[in-house]
Amino acid sequence: MSAPHITPDIEDIEDIEDIEDIEDTAGTKEADALPAEAAGRYLEHIGRADEFAAIDLVLGLLEEGVDAERLLLELIAPAQRRVGELWAANEWSVAREHGATAVSERAVAAIAARVRPEPTRGRLTVACTDGEYHALPTRLLAEVLRLRGWRIDFLGASVPGPHLITHLHQSGPDAVALGCALATRLPRAHATLAACQAVGVPVIAGGAGFGADGRHARLLGADAWAPTADVAADRLERGDLTGPPRPADAPAHLADEEYTHLTRRRTELLPRAMEALARVYPPMAAYDLHQLDATAADLGHLLDFLATALYVDDAPVFTGFVGWTRAVLAARGVPAQALAVGLRVFHDELRDFPRARHMLDQGIEAAPVPGTDQET
Repeated sequence: MSAPHITPDIEDIEDIEDIEDIEDTAGTKEADALPAEAAGRYLEHIGRADEFAAIDLVLGLLEEGVDAERLLLELIAPAQRRVGELWAANEWSVAREHGATAVSERAVAAIAARVRPEPTRGRLTVACTDGEYHALPTRLLAEVLRLRGWRIDFLGASVPGPHLITHLHQSGPDAVALGCALATRLPRAHATLAACQAVGVPVIAGGAGFGADGRHARLLGADAWAPTADVAADRLERGDLTGPPRPADAPAHLADEEYTHLTRRRTELLPRAMEALARVYPPMAAYDLHQLDATAADLGHLLDFLATALYVDDAPVFTGFVGWTRAVLAARGVPAQALAVGLRVFHDELRDFPRARHMLDQGIEAAPVPGTDQET
């Protein structure tokens, strides 16, 4: 079976990263357990894109005395994680996943409209980093903080750095909570962090893009990092925004300029990679225009993750994406050969990029071709 393209569309990639990031907002809150059947019923409702049934369910639970924060972190967030798993396993379509996410957004809004505590703390700005278009995880964080008594300015998806700084000057918040679900947004997140701190506003970072252990948040100089929404709320309540010493300059590993040169050469590399791929991957001869366009876009995604791995000097950013992509493609019957060949093409093209080539070697190991001695 020939592959329609090498990797999933970037919208799908962002969706699954978004789902994983939602999992990262869910902590443990002491309270009585949710009704045993609630999770299954909620997933069923959002799987049918039944907005009214989902909202009736969450509001009914509120009326029964279930804590609003629990509903956000222990009902809606885990359900969205399950949606991501079903999409990755090719059991749900992108359309069904999108419908479910849209309903969850409405359910969050319904909870926010019903439970409206008076602010008793300071003011926070909550935003997604520039280029991050999936806002549900950060919205969940905003609502948890609002329930904890903060006055919240939620700015939504993909907030350009200069516009965020203008907002900070106008509103004077105590801190910024910055969400980043997709690692490829980290260079922009870094610029936003530095800009916020330059005007005297500390930043607490969160989201899968900053790493499961927050290592990228620390590298880029965030004042704090939190793995879950409730932990973020606890740290803000304590005023625990004393992070590591902020780097005065760019990270030292960027001195080799591999990241800079790779991003500048992206436009040049893609057509050359397409030509090389066509020579060594025979199924491309039968591709129609749509498939060719999709393949070019997918090669671009690989380059973007590679560039980000160079930026933070962390090969697992790239190899993790490669491994995840391989699993998603396998669920769709797409041969691993297409992915491995694409990685080898980039390896051959980037002769003067030792760090990138080393990461590509590791990526190739994460995407072995079946039937070869590379496969484990």
